[in-house]
Amino acid sequence: MNELKSQKLQNATKEKLRKFNSLRGKEVQNGEFWDLVVITSMDEHQKAAYELQITGKLGRKELPLGTQYHVFSDPPGSKIGNGGSTLYSLMQLDEIYGKALGSFRVILIHAGGFSQRLPNASALGKIFTALPLGDPLYQMLELKLAMYVDFPSHMRPGVLVTCADDIELYSIAENENIKFDRPGFTALAHPSPLSIGTTHGVFVLRSNEESEISEMQNKSCLQFLHKPSIDKMRDSGAVCKSHSGCAFTSDSEFVYTDSTYYVDNSTTMALLGLLREIGPLNCEIDAYGDFLQALGPDATIDYTNNTTNVTKRETSLVNIRQTIFHHLRGTPLNVILLNNSKFYHIGTTTEYLFHFTEDLSLRSELGILSSVFSVCPCETYERPTICCVMHSVLDPSCSVSPRSVVEYCRLEADVKVGEGSILSGCWVNSSLSIPKGVFMHSLCVNREGQKGFVTVAFGIEDNLKQSVEAPSYMEKLSLFGVSLGKCLACWSLGNEVLHFSGSMSSCRLWNACLFPVCPDLRTSFKMSLEMVQALLGNSTIKHPSNTRITSMEEALQCKNLEEMLSFREGLYKDIMQKKCN
Repeated sequence: MNELKSQKLQNATKEKLRKFNSLRGKEVQNGEFWDLVVITSMDEHQKAAYELQITGKLGRKELPLGTQYHVFSDPPGSKIGNGGSTLYSLMQLDEIYGKALGSFRVILIHAGGFSQRLPNASALGKIFTALPLGDPLYQMLELKLAMYVDFPSHMRPGVLVTCADDIELYSIAENENIKFDRPGFTALAHPSPLSIGTTHGVFVLRSNEESEISEMQNKSCLQFLHKPSIDKMRDSGAVCKSHSGCAFTSDSEFVYTDSTYYVDNSTTMALLGLLREIGPLNCEIDAYGDFLQALGPDATIDYTNNTTNVTKRETSLVNIRQTIFHHLRGTPLNVILLNNSKFYHIGTTTEYLFHFTEDLSLRSELGILSSVFSVCPCETYERPTICCVMHSVLDPSCSVSPRSVVEYCRLEADVKVGEGSILSGCWVNSSLSIPKGVFMHSLCVNREGQKGFVTVAFGIEDNLKQSVEAPSYMEKLSLFGVSLGKCLACWSLGNEVLHFSGSMSSCRLWNACLFPVCPDLRTSFKMSLEMVQALLGNSTIKHPSNTRITSMEEALQCKNLEEMLSFREGLYKDIMQKKCN
């Protein structure tokens, strides 16, 4: 039965990709595609990066034409969360389109943030993360649009809200369509183990006595639980029991978890009224926890005081949550159960490596390839154990070990990439060997009016978000399993040399100034690789005395987007030329 489920997912996904591919680079007809595609960003700098890439995609005809693409940044100041981003995006759409907004079908993709757990997506954005399929190469934006390609033609005017770092696959019967035509909120739901429910939103549904479970069911929801405990799920009646008629889950008990939701036009207007009521935001609002928990007949105000899952507690949060609750109370929450569906999260380096190189289910269901839009030695992607090469040019003598990903790179002769590593945006000199379990990502930066290049290097398992209070506690931070103090010794640097960019009250690998700024990409990669080799080999190196060093945080603040995209464009031209020969 699992093989049948997987085959249905594979066939359904293939058809969605076929349909989206037929729209790429073509003028879409009214109702055939989204009227508006909206992407959120955390600030104006990220907005500029996103707009630059969208313009490039449209010029290369990688996206459907004839629709409007918008990027809206969060206002400066306090973080406002994806709920705040939703409200401000709706406000900006209202300012642009006015009453006409009420006739549009809109997809809103949350894509703000630094992507600290997947740093190769930090500079250019996680919505532009490369995926190993498609020609031209897909990025997460194309996949999102492809997986929802059937929605606009069966949807009343309104807004579909989704995130940039997950993949949702589903199949439904051939004679059925997912329809967003009911008032209020309509959410997609996926059968999941109880353990998954503790880290996601969970729907409490009206009980039913149906003897058979179909691939898709429409239900009304009594209550939405946000990251509940297993006891809470049981007490609330969220736990479902498998029975002989259910062929879509192997678990004897399961819950339905959240992913994407739709808001009809009248409720969209109510959300605009909510923003006017609460005024400028100074705290983080969750588009799932804070909106959906207010919905359904069994919703209570109790959740507004629960700040367990809040990253930063602001005094105004509880009051704003209570305003949201009273504003949305009584709004219907409809749920579409997608019983044959899969939810994949691509938000960390370990998830990224697993799903792209080891996950055979995703590989078959999505049609993932080992080499996509690349000039690459055949043995790299024909061996039984899988690696992944995307939008890269590799000399025929190169070798990429299993479980490794190479994206947007140029590798010269006899380069060897160790197992379980990630290379992104790098130009690697001949005969260099990259150790296993290494993350290396090259960026172009502008500092003091001069262009430079920096390659950051971390261990795949390193925690870039772990924080200590001051540089004097640096020994608690480790790079490749080596304390920062010992790292400095390997690089012939004293502890007093190390400084952290940004706030000194939060010292992390993310803002530790460790990596040399160099005049060109190849030198940058070579110097950072020597630093890694010194750590792993317990040897010492010494940089030239005039070497400037920077952090990942600082590199992002002064990144040169045009130069980074120009490097990719050079790879693109070489690959296209090779394909034409």
